[in-house]
Amino acid sequence: MTKKEVTKLSFEITGLAIKVHKKLGPGLLESVYEQCLKFELERNGYDVKQQLNVKIEYDDLELDSTLKTDLLVNDTVIVELKTVEKLAPIHESQLLTYMKLLEKPQGLLINFYTTNITKSMKPFVNEYFSRLDD
Repeated sequence: MTKKEVTKLSFEITGLAIKVHKKLGPGLLESVYEQCLKFELERNGYDVKQQLNVKIEYDDLELDSTLKTDLLVNDTVIVELKTVEKLAPIHESQLLTYMKLLEKPQGLLINFYTTNITKSMKPFVNEYFSRLDD
């Protein structure tokens, strides 16, 4: 994928998250939004992996891990969903670490406990994004 294609994909994911949020509103469990967003993404032709295990390797040691990312769209964009009053630095760190461990170029941190997804959502890119063609 190119940087432009990844950016377009993230924009489309955000649009579907806004659609889910407008329909359901804030205040539900994270798992509800996750299921509904997955449904919308798949209905719109995207390949979605849900609760994907994040493998951790340290030198020659492979750790058993219970870490799971919420959604992985088209094997490119990691989507982490939250339902918290305010996103914290630990949420950002978690997503950035998942992006690094899974070697994915883009991550979206979306908080559904808000009145406006666009204002509260945080997109992230990393070195894998910078390696992509324009």
